[in-house]
Amino acid sequence: MDLFRSEPVAQPLAARLRPSNLDEYVGQEHLLARGKPLREALEQGALHSMIFWGPPGVGKTTLARLLAQFCDAHFETVSAVLAGVKEIRQAVEVAKQQAGQYGRRTILFVDEVHRFNKSQQDAFLPYVEDGTLIFIGATTENPSFELNNALLSRARVYVLKSLDEAALRKLVDRALNEERGLGKRNLRVGDEAFKMLMAAADGDGRRMLNFLENASDLAEDGGEIGVELLQSLLGDSRRRFDKGGEAFYDQISALHKSVRGSNPDGALYWYARMLDGGCDPLYIARRVVRMASEDIGNADPRALSLCLAAWDVQERLGSPEGELAVAQAITYIACAPKSNAVYMGFKAAMREAAEHGSLEVPLHLRNAPTKLMKQLGYGEEYRYAHDEPDAYAAGEDYFPEQLEPRQYYQPVPRGLELKIGEKLKHLAERDRASPRQRRKP
Repeated sequence: MDLFRSEPVAQPLAARLRPSNLDEYVGQEHLLARGKPLREALEQGALHSMIFWGPPGVGKTTLARLLAQFCDAHFETVSAVLAGVKEIRQAVEVAKQQAGQYGRRTILFVDEVHRFNKSQQDAFLPYVEDGTLIFIGATTENPSFELNNALLSRARVYVLKSLDEAALRKLVDRALNEERGLGKRNLRVGDEAFKMLMAAADGDGRRMLNFLENASDLAEDGGEIGVELLQSLLGDSRRRFDKGGEAFYDQISALHKSVRGSNPDGALYWYARMLDGGCDPLYIARRVVRMASEDIGNADPRALSLCLAAWDVQERLGSPEGELAVAQAITYIACAPKSNAVYMGFKAAMREAAEHGSLEVPLHLRNAPTKLMKQLGYGEEYRYAHDEPDAYAAGEDYFPEQLEPRQYYQPVPRGLELKIGEKLKHLAERDRASPRQRRKP
C-alpha cells in the first residue's frame, strides 16, 4: 500500500461550473447582450484595455478568461495581493514572446488591481501604450479613488452588477442538473430553500454555489435540500458590507440622503441594511449627530439633543435597546424641518477666515484685564449689549476693520428658523436706522 498516494482533490463547484463560452456566462446582460457595448466591441474585434468594477462573485475573472478565448488571445494573470513589479515584467516578456513567435495578443488580467501602489500601476503604462499588453484589471473598489488617472485614461471602466434572482436561479439549476455539477446526485432545492440561499448569497454567485455545495454534502442522494438543513448550515450569514469600501460609503450616503429628503422609511431601511451587514451602531449614531447639525440645525434645535441622547443610549445599553434609540433619532430628524443654514454659514466663515489670514481683533472687542491694556485702548468704546434698548447695540460693528460686515447665517423660512429669521430681519432694520460705528484698529 502506497501511503503517499492520494486521490486528486475535486475542484469546488464554482470552478467546475465555470462557463466555457460567453453564451454560458450568467449575468451582466447590460454589457454582454446582443447590441450592448462590450459585446459589440468584441464582435468587431476591438479588444481594448479595461477595468471591471463590481462586487465579489459576479464573474470578473471568468469574464476576462472568456474574452481571451473569444479573441484567441494569450491569457496571463497576476494577483495584486501576491505580485509586484517583478511579476509584471515577467508577464511582459511572455507577451513579447507570444507576439513574436505566434503573432498573438496577450491579455494581462490583474485581480484586485486596487491593491497595487502608484509605482506598480505605473509599471503597466508603457506596455499598455505600445500595445504589448491588453490590460484588464478587476476591482471591488471605486476606480476613481483607487487607480491612477494615467491608468484610467488608458482603460475603459465597465461596471459589473450583483447577480439578480434570475441569474442566481440559472446557477442553481445548472448546479443541480449538469453532470459536472451535482446532477448525478439528483438533488432538489425547493422555492423557500432557494430564497434562503439567494438571501445569504446577496448577489454573489460564487458564494451561492459554495453554500449549495456545502448543503449537498449534508443531503442524501435523491433528496431535497430543505429549509431546516440550510438554517443549520447558514446560521447568521451577513449581507455584503465592506466596512472600509464602496458599499459602506454608498449605504451611509443613502441613509443621510433619505434623512435630508424627509423620508423616514427610506432612512430606516438603510439603517437596517447597515446593521444587517455588521456595521458598528456607534458609527451610525455618530453620523446621525452630524446629520442633525448639517441638515436640521436651528430649524429644530431639539434634534441635536435627541441624537446625542440616542448615541448615549447606544453606548450605555448596546444592542438591541440602543439600536432602537438610534432608530427613533433617525425617524425624528427625517421628519423634522430642514435647514442647512448653519452648515453653509459655517463653511462660508471658514473660507473667509482662511482667505484673509490673521486680521487683528478691533480694540473695542478686546478684553482688558490689566491697566496697561486699558491704557492701550483695549475694550474702549465697547457697547455692553445688556445696557442697550432690547439688549441690542444697533449699528455696532463686530468684524475686523478690513472686512465689511457679512451675513454668513441666513435662516430658512421653516421651523424655528422662521422666527429666528424674523428677529434677524428686525435687528437689521434697526442697524440701518443707526449709523454703523466703524473704528480704526
